[in-house]
Amino acid sequence: MLKIQDITYAIDGRRLFENASATIPTGHKVGFVGPNGTGKTTLFRIIRGELALEGGEIELPRRAKIGGVAQEAPANDLSLLETVLAADIERATLLADTSQEPNRISEVQTRLADIDAWSAEGRASAILKGLGFDEAAQKRPCADFSGGWRMRVALAAVLFSAPDILLLDEPTNYLDLEGTIWLESFLARYPHTVVVISHDRDLLNRAVGGILHLENKQLTFYQGNYDTFAKTRAAKRAVQAAAAKKQTAQRDHLQSFVDRFKAKASKAKQAQSRVKALERMELITPPEEVAKRVFTFPQPEELSPPIVAIENGAVGYGGPDILSQLELRIDQDDRIALLGKNGEGKSTLAKLISDRLKTSSGRLVTHNKLRIGYFAQHQVDELQLDETPLQHLQSERPDHSPARLRAMLAGFGLGPDQVDTVVGRLSGGQKARLSLLLATLPAPHLLILDEPTNHLDIESREALVQALTTYSGAVILVSHDMHLLSLVADRLWLVSDGRVTPFEQDLSAYRDFLLGGPAQKKSSEKPKAKKFGREHLIAARNDVRRSEERIDKITLMHSKLQEKLADPKLYEDHNAVDLAVWQKKFHEIETALLRAEKLWLTASNTVEKLEKV
Repeated sequence: MLKIQDITYAIDGRRLFENASATIPTGHKVGFVGPNGTGKTTLFRIIRGELALEGGEIELPRRAKIGGVAQEAPANDLSLLETVLAADIERATLLADTSQEPNRISEVQTRLADIDAWSAEGRASAILKGLGFDEAAQKRPCADFSGGWRMRVALAAVLFSAPDILLLDEPTNYLDLEGTIWLESFLARYPHTVVVISHDRDLLNRAVGGILHLENKQLTFYQGNYDTFAKTRAAKRAVQAAAAKKQTAQRDHLQSFVDRFKAKASKAKQAQSRVKALERMELITPPEEVAKRVFTFPQPEELSPPIVAIENGAVGYGGPDILSQLELRIDQDDRIALLGKNGEGKSTLAKLISDRLKTSSGRLVTHNKLRIGYFAQHQVDELQLDETPLQHLQSERPDHSPARLRAMLAGFGLGPDQVDTVVGRLSGGQKARLSLLLATLPAPHLLILDEPTNHLDIESREALVQALTTYSGAVILVSHDMHLLSLVADRLWLVSDGRVTPFEQDLSAYRDFLLGGPAQKKSSEKPKAKKFGREHLIAARNDVRRSEERIDKITLMHSKLQEKLADPKLYEDHNAVDLAVWQKKFHEIETALLRAEKLWLTASNTVEKLEKV
């Protein structure tokens, strides 16, 4: 188990933990939650041994391997698949062993069989595929990919290495919806301990069975998912508030008696006993009010529908069209979620609608008074780090008074402490709030939000839902946050195979479909279903190839052991112990060979069935 015992730690004189304790049982999947900036990432660094505690200790299982995501995969010439395979250091070391000594060869091969090394390529490939890399991409060098995509490779590497304690810090921030859903499923099946810092409510409900909460420098472990935690915590706070209120009334009553009778000789004894009762009373502190998270979107005037219409449209970047045959209409009361894998064209469609790209053919017609607000993660990174939020707004609205600008910033949860702080010193969530304010400043009739919840804590995400619900303009959402999509979107568009089509079912059906579940595809989506079947056939053929390679390697090991067992010297009396060891190894290799042949037969049968479809 992971035991955190009475830890104390401060940064720049600010206490993050004070005699904090918690125990996480072995094999548990735990979500780590708490307000931004309270020390969650710092605790991960303490567990990994990167920071020294002022007091207390962290107890870990003996020889436990701790794993976390690197800053990102290096931009080198190794392929993605090679990068992920290299993360299993033991396997890489064993495969690099060039010893010719028979005993060492047998030890290496036995250990490789024990750690299922021969299936490593298939497992690594499956993880990369789940995170959005097809077979062709897996063969490309890391240097071909941007930092965000290399973060996915780094995540794939630590998942493949399968540490005993897996520490993940906001892993969905660089995943799309499809990758997030896959990760939820993967973590739920992960055989070891997981602690994940996340503000993704769906992940915390589906993938974990416990919540570690950091508040007021203390750690509290709750059994159950996030919804269970929220209900339990609310009940505890209500009880604590009631107890504090009752105690305050009792203390006031005692103090009133003391104040009235302390000067009277006849009541002095009773007054003194009440003074002692007040001194003995352990003060119950009422729970602090949960910090309010707000977004106040300006409301646009109503325009006649449609505000956007695309007729037989196509769009690209100067080469082949990315999207074509677009027949789309947007009204001001629409709430649309764009579904589809990364690279299929969701961002391209958003840029087309927001007039950042022009149609290569067809027509795009917009209302002549239409104002569009656009928020994307890269805009957060483009803020002026040496300017304050107030200065950003003064540049956009030089005619507004400072008091009015401060009120606008307060409407997005940026209080007096943040308004005059340079952006470079703000948290990720505070920067996102400023970018959202700038995007909505002109009171847009259409608001396009591309991953708006990155860096926002759960309370801020709930505030965003409320703001979008009351907003009178149209909304187009691209997000990996299923909770946000389910509460805001009332229309789903699937961007796939160069087309944009309505997805007639709900988000649960889409999730089931991505996980290979029972969701039925509509007739308009039959080409997608066929593609899905082809992908299964390709994967099955790869399984056959890998099985054949595995059989060849084990057969070679089998032959070497046969030669060893054929040596007459091995059967001399003084070698009885060695003989038993070699015979055991031979039996293990035979078992491994049977298992490999069985896997090959299963994969071959799968290929035959899929080829008949």
